[in-house]
Amino acid sequence: MKGIFIVFVCSVLIGVFVSCGDEYIPKPRGYNRIEFPLKSYTTYDSLCPFTFQYPVYAKVLPYTGNDGPHPCWLNLYFPELKATLHLSYLDIQSKEQLIKMIEDSRRLVFKHTVKAEEIIENYLEKPGKYGIVYELTGSTASSLQFYITDSTQHFLRGSLYFNVATNPDSVAPVVRFINKDVERFLESLAWKLK
Repeated sequence: MKGIFIVFVCSVLIGVFVSCGDEYIPKPRGYNRIEFPLKSYTTYDSLCPFTFQYPVYAKVLPYTGNDGPHPCWLNLYFPELKATLHLSYLDIQSKEQLIKMIEDSRRLVFKHTVKAEEIIENYLEKPGKYGIVYELTGSTASSLQFYITDSTQHFLRGSLYFNVATNPDSVAPVVRFINKDVERFLESLAWKLK
């Protein structure tokens, strides 16, 4: 019995000394699980010439930039998801101005070409609503941008940004979740008569 014990102790000691020379390999980095809120919507209606539905877990905040008052520029803030959908509304005064607004929107999207792996253009055409939704993949600052217009009086531009440094893999589920809210926003958007 004593011999078995000595063999066991020697085996353990040899195993310890041999394993100390092994190289340590850490586990791959993981991401925290994100608990998404339940989808539920409410309607935004103000003095602005449009209404829309937005999720109850988001807050509609006024634009607070230094470039003058823009009462119908809004930020749809998602506090739990650390994201903001910036909305900029402009009145259309002429066909030339509309063309310039569309080109400006396109230029702002394609500024992300340096970091984007792909920019997907999804055309939107519903009665009284026309536009493009841009999905940007890769390490871009914004993963979703769009413009929507009635082509005669109203023009609204939106861009989604996260309020933290992002990694495309870690924010992908959040982007998919918010994309559904943006789809609802665009479907429910209604222009008011002037």
